[in-house]
Amino acid sequence: MTRVRTVLGDVRPAELGVCDAHDHLFLRSPRLPGQELDDVPAARAELAAFRAAGGAAVVQWTPYGMGRRAEELPALSRATGVRIVCATGLHQAVHYEPGLTARLRGGKLAGLFVSELTEGIGTTGVRAGLIKVAGGFHGLDAHARWTMAAAAEAHHATGAPIAVHLELGTGALDVVDLLCGELGVPGERVILGHLNRSPDPVVHRQAAASGCWLAFDGPSRAHHATDWRMPEAVRALAEAGFGDRLLLGGDTVTAGARSVDGGPGMPHLLRRVRQRLAQEVGAELVERVLTEHPGRAFGTRWT
Repeated sequence: MTRVRTVLGDVRPAELGVCDAHDHLFLRSPRLPGQELDDVPAARAELAAFRAAGGAAVVQWTPYGMGRRAEELPALSRATGVRIVCATGLHQAVHYEPGLTARLRGGKLAGLFVSELTEGIGTTGVRAGLIKVAGGFHGLDAHARWTMAAAAEAHHATGAPIAVHLELGTGALDVVDLLCGELGVPGERVILGHLNRSPDPVVHRQAAASGCWLAFDGPSRAHHATDWRMPEAVRALAEAGFGDRLLLGGDTVTAGARSVDGGPGMPHLLRRVRQRLAQEVGAELVERVLTEHPGRAFGTRWT
């Protein structure tokens, strides 16, 4: 039977409720000095604000080695009543010191992913519920191919879904060719993130036709064009028959982006994005995207 693996244990997909399918409670990177998400009270306040806006579940895509604070997540989930799904995986090389990735060479990476999915993250007892990897700008470098090969191996061993950061929304078809073609991962087990950042309707349709999930996750941090084009991109996919492949998320990656610190934060998804998309595709589809789709995308017949 399909289950979503949360930090408090496996639940039926229907139990997730309204879900932010891509966000971060904790995150550290040398690319974001001084902007770390590393404050437990702030994370609790953000989850509480999301809950007050009608949210019930959050999928944290923070992978291995980026300060995901897995040990804090169960208590935060209990305190706020928000279900949390935690990730294993590896981001782009620029987010790590070279020594860390070097230690995972030699066939160790897939084993790390499998261990965190099935046994738990370190001594926390928290089991990851997805594998997060990343592509590059309009392509895949050697690091991306290495991490995706390990993710595919871990998927075949466990059934876990693979969530992919697309750099500025690009490279989706390269990811599909590698993961779903060469590496044999079923499209319905792959989530392509940040497609709102590159609103190319042809690429979107081709990616959707592969069976992959298409995630529109987070307001623009650079300019507004992708924000106002996102609803029309979602509508185009729905009209093309791919409304059942969509996910929505907030992708809060810096402290200043939290709602409790004056940014849009997690509640923005429910306060603004939900209403805006309902004008384009109808409230019924938007509610399915927020409730039914995450359970299908992250639900797994764990092996």
